Amino acid sequence: MRQSSREIVCRCLDFETPERIPFDIWTLPWAEEHLPECLKEVNSRFPGDIGGVNADIYNPSSISKGNPYQQGTYIDDWGCVFENIHSGVIGEVRTPSLTDISDWDKITPPYETLPTNFDKARDAINRSCAKSDKFIKGGCCPRPWERLQFLRGSENAMMDIMMPEEGAGNLLKKIHDFYMKELEFWVSTDIDAIFFMDDWGAQNSLLISPYLWRELFKPLYLDYCDLARANNKYIFMHSDGYISEIYPDIVELGVNALNSQIFCMDMGELAKIAKGKMTFWGEIDRQHVLCSHDPEDGRKAVRQVAEKLYDPTGGVIAQFEIGPGAEHETVIAILEEWQEI
Repeated sequence: MRQSSREIVCRCLDFETPERIPFDIWTLPWAEEHLPECLKEVNSRFPGDIGGVNADIYNPSSISKGNPYQQGTYIDDWGCVFENIHSGVIGEVRTPSLTDISDWDKITPPYETLPTNFDKARDAINRSCAKSDKFIKGGCCPRPWERLQFLRGSENAMMDIMMPEEGAGNLLKKIHDFYMKELEFWVSTDIDAIFFMDDWGAQNSLLISPYLWRELFKPLYLDYCDLARANNKYIFMHSDGYISEIYPDIVELGVNALNSQIFCMDMGELAKIAKGKMTFWGEIDRQHVLCSHDPEDGRKAVRQVAEKLYDPTGGVIAQFEIGPGAEHETVIAILEEWQEI
């Protein structure tokens, strides 16, 4: 009897020899506009094994306006104003909404958007999960570092965390309390995993010192992980850039699957740290491989990942993002090569 998508992913995460490698291909709205035939072929030949909840359980925000993927201005439900000069991708915060960190107490997390009736929302989510044979991630995404940057601007946030007693510590706690409230609801449902993220790496180094990361942010992530484990949920995390210095910490936190830009780092070293302990949830290089006009570059990249990180018992999810610059033929070559692996 063939394994379902949920069984394949769970066996991969638990190192219990799935019948094949799981697939999880991300797409940006850019790809829907520029590569519709590619997406059609991907969805037909390589359907994903990881899905989300098909239930609208959040309340509308009273302050959010616009579309984050369209040109122009978008205001999110925290009141952060994003300016976007390209359609199909997310813009940036140009003017921080919190100009003085001492005014941290003026920030109001969007509790109004949480479900009014948790029992009714939980039932809708559970019914959605029951209808799918996919592995289901929860519909929230805590991101405390990025939220601090959205509220304060990246440069200000960098300075804020050097002196957290000036207000950044209090603001982070306020952000964290909201995310914990949100997560406490989601882990009470039938989803398979929670998901959180923060982009911590530049091209070849961390954005902040490992010491500061461990002092300020690792405890927040541990709370998310402890909550997930207490409710028998898997733990998925994403972080872009060069983050090898905190890879051991992420393993220590008990993260089951990490989505990171492994081509920015030494895969051999990452294997020593995490292989057999945590699943490598992608990804294939967006900077040089996915945009290559030569499909063989895609095949070589897959073989490189397989050689360093893959084991038939599990530990690798075939994942990458189809976004600006991606080439149709290279995308398909990558997926065909993973199918061969």
